[in-house]
Amino acid sequence: MALPRDASADEYLRAELRFDGEAETRRFAEALAPRLGAGDVLLLEGPIGAGKTAFARALIAARLAAAGAPAEDIPSPTFTLVQTYLAGPLEIWHADLYRLSHPDEAAELGLEEAFATALCLVEWPDRLGPAAPPEALRLAFAADPAEDVRHLTLSGPSAWAKRLKPVLEAADAA
Repeated sequence: MALPRDASADEYLRAELRFDGEAETRRFAEALAPRLGAGDVLLLEGPIGAGKTAFARALIAARLAAAGAPAEDIPSPTFTLVQTYLAGPLEIWHADLYRLSHPDEAAELGLEEAFATALCLVEWPDRLGPAAPPEALRLAFAADPAEDVRHLTLSGPSAWAKRLKPVLEAADAA
């Protein structure tokens, strides 16, 4: 995993990572998981097959395991739109908004309330329109022409830079 970045704890977060295989994506999600809690929103962007759902599954599984919850199937919410999980007292929402055609449809799912009370992972966040929380962490996934290589760009307000600094430093050392 290589990590060129131009972020410090005092500025807007922008970090770029490269994952050589799904196992590296999973390890990063597992390292990030304990730093997240209620009210955190991750906006997962990128084309189909870029790694959004694999990342979300790994993060959710890590939080469930840390809470002592039994292992469970973590399906893609493409058809259900939202899947919820309980990791101890933490509620996790995994939403896939691909099939929505207007931001009003996202409001009907109850996401606005979940943004304040749960850990939310939102795939296809462009469907939220202006309802996307400005304090969210954006994760832009991109596939590389090289087989099984993924690129991830993280961006968000300066508070994220401070919170994620240890995870990014560990990724940089890997």
